[in-house]
Amino acid sequence: MKTLFKKPQAILSILVLAIFAIISCSNSDDSSNEEMEEEGEEGITELSSAFAQFSDAVTVMLSDDGTEIYIETTGFPNHTSIYWNPTNALYIDEPTVRKTTENTYIGGGRGEASSFTVDATPNLTGATVATQLGTMGIAVSGSAIFNDQEGNGDLDGAAGGLDWAGAHKGPGVYHYHLEPRPITNDDEKLVGILLDGVFIYGRKCHSTGTYPTDLDASGGHTSTTQYETEAIYHYHIINEVYPASTYGYDDPIVLFAGPFQGY
Repeated sequence: MKTLFKKPQAILSILVLAIFAIISCSNSDDSSNEEMEEEGEEGITELSSAFAQFSDAVTVMLSDDGTEIYIETTGFPNHTSIYWNPTNALYIDEPTVRKTTENTYIGGGRGEASSFTVDATPNLTGATVATQLGTMGIAVSGSAIFNDQEGNGDLDGAAGGLDWAGAHKGPGVYHYHLEPRPITNDDEKLVGILLDGVFIYGRKCHSTGTYPTDLDASGGHTSTTQYETEAIYHYHIINEVYPASTYGYDDPIVLFAGPFQGY
């Protein structure tokens, strides 16, 4: 994972802006200033060490004011799959998988790279937001995270085309619908980050070593993790088997169905 920090503005520009702000606000009363300060979002000074777990396919940048994090990825996973070109070293044959696309491979399709910006400190005070089709997060492997739907329908209709990692390509980005076994397999490992800026972990909780019992409807709760010393809100893959009869492997478990909590 490449971590970059944007360069600050020139000192002269900052001084000019500061003088302009003082002049323009000279007639404002103290109560207005206090209100503006209360509404201002406090930035962070450094990225979470959790980002060090992301592969080299992922680039992460912290904004100048520390309030936003920009994330981009090539979309290419760092593990084996039947969806790689047969000439690729990461290609494996998976006889139980009925491929979604026969002649479109990882690295040979369209729209595989993706990016999004999240709040450095997720807003957990507002209303929840339902997930939609398409990329709703980036896994530590570099590939996209999708919800439990496929083409506005039930996932079971497409589950037969999911590889051992719970993912497929069809024909856009290679993406996970189920617990990504190369990343986490019934454990506490970091899976990735979602569009609301909240990290998602495996089925078990680092703070207890077992399945959490206090998860909300999104699979989230507040506790310590292996990357934060203070308790923070984060998601877990909910430990429930999804009834996908066409899936070629044992115990399909949905990665994240939502809703988002961090907007």
